[in-house]
Amino acid sequence: MADVATKNPVEVEVKKTEASSLVGKLETDVEIKASADKFHHMFAGKPHHVSKASPGNIQSCDLHEGDWGTVGSIIFWNYVHDGEAKVAKERIEAVEPEKNLITFRVIDGDLMKEYKSFLLTIQVTPKPGGPGSIVHWHLEYEKISDEVAHPETLLQFCVEVSKEIDEHLLAEE
Repeated sequence: MADVATKNPVEVEVKKTEASSLVGKLETDVEIKASADKFHHMFAGKPHHVSKASPGNIQSCDLHEGDWGTVGSIIFWNYVHDGEAKVAKERIEAVEPEKNLITFRVIDGDLMKEYKSFLLTIQVTPKPGGPGSIVHWHLEYEKISDEVAHPETLLQFCVEVSKEIDEHLLAEE
């Protein structure tokens, strides 16, 4: 496995790890001013509020099965990525409140046209020695073919959503 670190326009480090050309991982860290608990709660406890925080990216989020923030629950997202309206149906795979961690598995929608599997993990940790937090996004995926691009633009989308949620949370204080 090779690690490649690059800088993109918003100065985040992207680490790409690949076992084969079809399987990949992308990760990035986003510094925010909000607390780790509050940011985690936006995705675990009230993801339907993410559209209020990031209306240009997330149009809506609906609970289709189960309860918010509960493993096995099914969530349906309407979002705009690369200028196109898209949908994603996700199952919550893991929730660890003590680690401010949540994992979603995409089970249907636009991403499944290009990927056999797609897992998103969000973990938020308090920033060492000061206020604020670090949001760690971890995307794990298997592409359906070599023609499919790695989801770097989706990782950038996650960074933008993180920054808008941070601004939203700070405005609520």
